[in-house]
Amino acid sequence: MHRRLFNAILAGLGLSLNGHVVRAIAKGTPVSTESFLLTTNGWVPNNQKLPVILYRNALSTTAEDPASTFENLFQTNGWPPQWRNGVYPFHHYHTEGHEVLGIYGGSAQLMIGGPSARKVDVHAGDIILLPAGTGHMKISADNAFGVVGAYPPDQSFDIVRQAPSSAQLQRLASLPFPTTDPVCGPDGPVPHNWHYG
Repeated sequence: MHRRLFNAILAGLGLSLNGHVVRAIAKGTPVSTESFLLTTNGWVPNNQKLPVILYRNALSTTAEDPASTFENLFQTNGWPPQWRNGVYPFHHYHTEGHEVLGIYGGSAQLMIGGPSARKVDVHAGDIILLPAGTGHMKISADNAFGVVGAYPPDQSFDIVRQAPSSAQLQRLASLPFPTTDPVCGPDGPVPHNWHYG
């Protein structure tokens, strides 16, 4: 059996080798990451210190229950999954948790950063990490679009659709995050690129 196929099978089962999470490659394409910082956009605070991270082709979605593949990956890396659904079709952000979204089915176009900000196309196998305060909404999606949402331990989500209160701004400035990346564990972008200061 080829090593690449073996690793893909392990990842689909949520297993790892040598203490590192093994990631399946969707469509034979290596995982690549994109990241960008956002500034305040009207009533949407965004997060000006922690970048949005987009992981392309992070997982295979060929399993019978591809959502569970994402849930296993997030759980293994210290980001407990909390729901399966989609993305709301209105601008909103969260102040009670950093959010990782695993796209386990279909495709969609999202608006990241609030009104008239950045359009991002996502497809099954992609993962997007949104630091708390980051505006997001679904612009359009096909009927197969499905998402797993996960958060760091002891964090959850609130749905904020207006300018943050002073208490919410204080929470955004001090909200902790784990030392592990939700996709790549201890070796991913979060430990290297997420820090206050």
